[in-house]
Amino acid sequence: MSNRTLFLSEDLYAYMKQVSLREPPILSRLREETLRDPMHGMQISPEQGQFMGLLVKLMGAARALEIGVYTGYSSLCVAMALQKEGKLVACDVSAEWTSIARRYWEEAGLSTRVELHLAPAMETLKKMIARRHSGTFDFAFIDADKENYDGYYEGCLRLLRKGGVMAIDNVFWDGRVIDSQAPDESTGAIQALNAKIHRDERVDLSVLPVGDGLTLVRKR
Repeated sequence: MSNRTLFLSEDLYAYMKQVSLREPPILSRLREETLRDPMHGMQISPEQGQFMGLLVKLMGAARALEIGVYTGYSSLCVAMALQKEGKLVACDVSAEWTSIARRYWEEAGLSTRVELHLAPAMETLKKMIARRHSGTFDFAFIDADKENYDGYYEGCLRLLRKGGVMAIDNVFWDGRVIDSQAPDESTGAIQALNAKIHRDERVDLSVLPVGDGLTLVRKR
């Protein structure tokens, strides 16, 4: 996991941010606060957040779904980009980390736009499917425990409308996905999902070298 785009030299990475990044002060402060957390590598890079916000705006998305909130940087990027009456359903299990996210959502005036579910994400996905929310979401973002990535993928795919887009984070897993020698469970789960999506005729696909690798799929 990485909170910056991999495989770029420090100078080139700095230049890319210099000529492209338009990070609002509230996002910058959230990122700086998160850097004080020992697990700050779980936060997405600012250029990835900006890219996802642009994607949401290009789609004109009104309903979004996030699996894995952490301190809320990605949530804020997506919520800020939704239509005025839009809604982001955010799933996480940590009250401690999401308390930081809540504080920033409130400061940004977006707390009513984000619906936080503090429960295992698979439970939340199953409940939404049971309540007939399938096919109602425009955008989904997955960035949580890797062992459950396949389940998250299937659940989000059911909830997305036709033409909806899903973004899946950490698909390079700091380069470990090319290791074929008895990978750990997380690495194996990402390898399996990457291979599955490549074969999946239900979606259109592109893998981007943004952050720690970002897969985009469009539901056919």
